[in-house]
Amino acid sequence: MSEDRHALLAAASNPRRATMDDAAVLSRLFAAAFAADPVMNWIARPGAARARALEQFFFWLMRTRTIPFGEVWMAPDASVCAAWLPPDTPASPGGFWEQMRLMPMFVRLCGLSRLMRGSAMGDAMEKHHPHEPHHYLAFVAVAPRLQGLGLGGAILESTIKRIDEAKGAAYLENSNPRNARLYERMGFVAKKSISPPGAPPLIAMWRPARLD
Repeated sequence: MSEDRHALLAAASNPRRATMDDAAVLSRLFAAAFAADPVMNWIARPGAARARALEQFFFWLMRTRTIPFGEVWMAPDASVCAAWLPPDTPASPGGFWEQMRLMPMFVRLCGLSRLMRGSAMGDAMEKHHPHEPHHYLAFVAVAPRLQGLGLGGAILESTIKRIDEAKGAAYLENSNPRNARLYERMGFVAKKSISPPGAPPLIAMWRPARLD
């Protein structure tokens, strides 16, 4: 196992940039990794349809909101991935007709009973998103069978090094208290929970630019 772990860590420490051809495998990785996430559990519909809805949601995110901007990094075997958005990434497409086009996907994810929860969480994230230039860690995922081996820390250290070389700041929202120590070790500082009333904590975390 020690040799296997060494190889996995080496792969996570030397990730490659994801392409559109990786969207499907990464959507399955993120769906599995976030299946028990507290905030996602609050938003996503219960029952057997959840797993497929999560995969479809992440597939949309991979193809339209993350991979096209060139800062999604993954181990070659797709065991771990960090999906960053660079500074000045365009905002999510808005407008009435765009929202209507995406509505079926969000209904599949949330169900009618939780659609307002998803909307409230999205509004809270948008309201509290920093205006200063920064790199945004949208999602990071490790295959459930490999969690606890340090792969998340390895890929974050590798990708944050690129941000430091660009003298950039970074931001994330932590949806799982178990990850707080990892993010703090990477230099992120917790600010506050930005969750709407009744939701699990979603902690805004900021990492200042390293200018020295």
